[in-house]
Amino acid sequence: MEGALNSGDTAWLLVCCSLVLLMTPALALFYGGMVRRKNLLSTLTLSYIFMALAGVQWVLYGYSLAFGSDIGGLIGGLNFLGFSGVGAQPNPDYAKTIPHGLFAAFQMMFAVITPALITGAFVERVRFKSFLLFSLIWMTLVYDPLAHWVWGKGGWLGALGVLDFAGGTVVHIAAGYSALAFALVIGPRKGFGKVPMEPHNIAYTVLGAGLLWVGWFGFNAGSALAANGVAVNALLTTNTSAATAGLVWMVLGWIDGRPSTLGIATGMVVGLAAVTPAAGFVSPLAAMLIGAVAAPLCYYAIRFRQNRSLDESMDVWACHGMASTWGMIATGLFATVEVNSAGANGLFYGNPQQLLLQFLGVVVTIVFTFVVTYVVAKVLDLSIGLRVTTMEEEVGLDISAHGERAYS
Repeated sequence: MEGALNSGDTAWLLVCCSLVLLMTPALALFYGGMVRRKNLLSTLTLSYIFMALAGVQWVLYGYSLAFGSDIGGLIGGLNFLGFSGVGAQPNPDYAKTIPHGLFAAFQMMFAVITPALITGAFVERVRFKSFLLFSLIWMTLVYDPLAHWVWGKGGWLGALGVLDFAGGTVVHIAAGYSALAFALVIGPRKGFGKVPMEPHNIAYTVLGAGLLWVGWFGFNAGSALAANGVAVNALLTTNTSAATAGLVWMVLGWIDGRPSTLGIATGMVVGLAAVTPAAGFVSPLAAMLIGAVAAPLCYYAIRFRQNRSLDESMDVWACHGMASTWGMIATGLFATVEVNSAGANGLFYGNPQQLLLQFLGVVVTIVFTFVVTYVVAKVLDLSIGLRVTTMEEEVGLDISAHGERAYS
């Protein structure tokens, strides 16, 4: 019966909420292992704090801006302020078989991790107060409108037919290109390229990557919003892309010398980011191709970034931005209604127009997120300053910003 609560779907989405929230502490570990030991707690905090910051912003007004009643295809209205009317009954516009409150909670977990991804761009040198202010502005001006464009009822990109199953544009391209913009404004860490900045604990990063992979099943398979065949397909494509990208990255590392553990873990995450927009629309074999192409694309994007001496410290742009740019385009190539009748066919299934729509979604997202982030970061830098002092950076942000030390 349409519009009736389904206990199986509800139970599955409750689990997915937990899995996607797990990705934020997982990301904290993933980034935390890659910084110097004097900045571990600071880096963990940059991710963790979004569980609090986005958790409150989303309930107060973020959800309403993203999923409220449409205003001109650009933004949601204020009808869901403070989760007003977001309760136990399904919302026919979004998920007909689960409580509206559960749909809102699931979307909240995406709003938590997306700005956390950006923090990889400015670890070890950002002022905590400035970062908090930037994050609140970014969620409000970038994430909420973009989520409405792509997923909100009446949002203009979704209405045109742009396909993004679980956040290629809204999460990964947005975070990747915002990270690039912020890195350009804040500048490199002191001594970047001159003094060694080795990861202090790769074991943390590998553990984080493994937990991200687990959480990603909630991220992608949960985006089916039901315990059904599309969810199963999304889980399989997610696993296949990550597995393939990890193997290809290992081979690329071997060609260049030795296959690094950090590299293999990075490759796996790249495969996960690449398949995110496509997961519920393509077959597992197409996902294998998506992962296989994503690995070299991002591997050489990192090389390009290093050659430009740009300190986008954790390669958010190269790994998330570039991977999901390819994933969005691949959706326009490999999507098929055989996998998901609610989707569309891509170029290889006789519909070249879908590829053009996917390109449009990519270009719009890149331009919008980069420009707004650059302007916001620049204004904050000129007014209150984005960077800590040279002395604070030297001492390390654990002590200078938080008054604590990770290791005695």
